[in-house]
Amino acid sequence: MDRKEVQKLESFFQRRFNSKGISIRPRPRKDDSAEVYFGDEFVGVLFRDDEEGELSYNFTMAILDIDLEDA
Repeated sequence: MDRKEVQKLESFFQRRFNSKGISIRPRPRKDDSAEVYFGDEFVGVLFRDDEEGELSYNFTMAILDIDLEDA
């Protein structure tokens, strides 16, 4: 993903989740995905899927059971 694409996705996430604390960062040595952060905390990976001319993005977020103990 190029910087312009990352910025567009970051703006989408910030609007969708109503939080300027979300950032999207390119992954080193990977051009098909980026990392999603809330503040300094890594929360997931955003994958670019360009299949047969149809572009979409898939967001994957793992939730550990120990993270649920604080809820």
